[in-house]
Amino acid sequence: ICLNFGLASEFGGLCNLRFDDTNPSKEDVEYVESIKEDVRWLGFDWQDREFFASDYFEELYQFAVQLVKAGKAFVCDLNADQMREYRGTLTEPGRNSPFRDRSVDENLDLFHLMRAGEFPDGSRTLRAKIDMASPNINLRDPVMYRVLRATHHRTSDDWCIYPTYDFAHGQSDSIEGITHSICTLEFEDHRPLYDWYLDQLGIHHPQQIEFARLNLTYTVLSKRKLLQLVQQKFVSGWDDPRMPTLAGIRRRGYTPEAIRTFCDRIGVAKRNSTVDIAMLEHCLREDLNKRASRVMAVLRPIKVVLENYPEGQVEELEAVNNPEDAAMGTRKVPFSRVLYIEQDDFREDPPKGFFRLSLNKEVRLRYAYIIRCVGVDKDPATGQIVQLRCTFDPETKSGSSQSSRKVKATIHWVSAAHAVEAEVRLYDHLFTKEEPDDVPAGSDWLENLNPNSLERLTACRVEPCLSAAKS
Repeated sequence: ICLNFGLASEFGGLCNLRFDDTNPSKEDVEYVESIKEDVRWLGFDWQDREFFASDYFEELYQFAVQLVKAGKAFVCDLNADQMREYRGTLTEPGRNSPFRDRSVDENLDLFHLMRAGEFPDGSRTLRAKIDMASPNINLRDPVMYRVLRATHHRTSDDWCIYPTYDFAHGQSDSIEGITHSICTLEFEDHRPLYDWYLDQLGIHHPQQIEFARLNLTYTVLSKRKLLQLVQQKFVSGWDDPRMPTLAGIRRRGYTPEAIRTFCDRIGVAKRNSTVDIAMLEHCLREDLNKRASRVMAVLRPIKVVLENYPEGQVEELEAVNNPEDAAMGTRKVPFSRVLYIEQDDFREDPPKGFFRLSLNKEVRLRYAYIIRCVGVDKDPATGQIVQLRCTFDPETKSGSSQSSRKVKATIHWVSAAHAVEAEVRLYDHLFTKEEPDDVPAGSDWLENLNPNSLERLTACRVEPCLSAAKS
C-alpha cells in the first residue's frame, strides 16, 4: 500500500484502489471494507478511483471472445487432474490437450454455452492457446475462464463463469489506463503472460514491474498461514495484536506515521530478503517518543506505606506529559500516604549494581519525593512480601530547592486510593524463531509458535486519568 500510493505521490501520479474479486467463493464485503479502512488509516486517499475486477466482467468476456475468434483460445474438457498431467514439469514439456484443435466456431459455441450455464462446475475451461513446450509453465495454455456457480458479493448470480486473476489483471489495468502495475516478485514469471494477453488483444499496454515482498523476522506473512492461525484459533482473529495485519498492529499501538517511516527506510528491492522486526519497533518508538503522552502504570503492584506522611492528606503533583515536547503541557497526579510501586523495583537482598529500592536505601519517586525503605511486612504463612514501610523526605519534592539531592534511581508509582485497576496485555513475538519456517524435516512451522506471546495481567494499577481512556 505504501509503495503504490507513495510512488504515485512522488511522481505526481494517481493510484487506483482495485479489488480482485474474480473468485466469488473467496470474496466477502467484510474484507473489502476492512481493506478500505486500512488504506484510509495509513493516510492514503484513492478519491473516486475505487474499482473492482467485477466492474469489467462483460468487457473481459468480450476480450476472451476476441481471442477465441483469433484462434488464440479454446474450450477444454480436461478436468483439473488431467490438466495437471498434461502440463508437464519444470524439466519436461507439456502435451497439447486433445481439445486444442477445435474449430473457432465450435469454441465460440461452447464458450457461449459455458456462460449460459449449460455445463456443470469444473467440467470445462477456456484456455489460451500459447505453447505447451514453453519453459515458463505459466505459458502452457493457461486457464482463462472456469465454470463456477457461486453467488458473487457484487454481481449476485449474473455469472456462472469467472475469469482467472492472470487473465483479469492486465486487461483491468488496460481498461483503467494504468501506466505502471506494481506487483510482488512471485509475479515476475507471470509477466510474459500479462504481456501476451495485451499484445494479442492489441489494447493499451501497461508496464508490470515486480519488487521483493516484505519479510520480517519472527513473523509469517503468507495469507494461507495467517488464515490457518485464525481458523485454528492460535490467535483471536485478524485483528489480534500479534498478527502482522494492519488491523492487528493498529490495536497493538502502531501509528500510521511509524509504518510509513518504516516502509520509506527499508525501501524496495528486486531480491527477497528479511528485515529485522526491531527496525519496525524502532520506528514506532521514535514516533511515539515525540507524540505520546506519558502516564504511570504499575503492572505488578506492591504496597508502599509512607509512615511519616500525614494520614488523609492528598497532594496534587505536577507531572510532565511528554519530556520531548513541552507544548503537550502537564497534568496533576494525586499523591498520598499509601502507594503502589512495581515488585521488581524492590529487592530485599539486592544484587550488586541494583540501585532501586531496598532496605535502608533511597530512591526518588518520579515527580514526587525521595523515600527510604525502613521495613518489610510479610505474609506469615507464605513469607511473601505484602507491604513496604517507608519514610519520605518532605524537603525533596520535585521542583523544590532541595529536589536536586541526588539518588541513583527514580521509579514510578501510583496512589493506592486513586489508582484505577486495569488489565494489561503484554505481547511478545508470535514465534520463538527469527525464521518460523526453520523446522527439522517432518516438523511443522506451528511448532515454533511462542507459548508466551501473550501475558494477561489483571491486577494492574494505573493513573486515574486513564479511567476515561478510549480503547
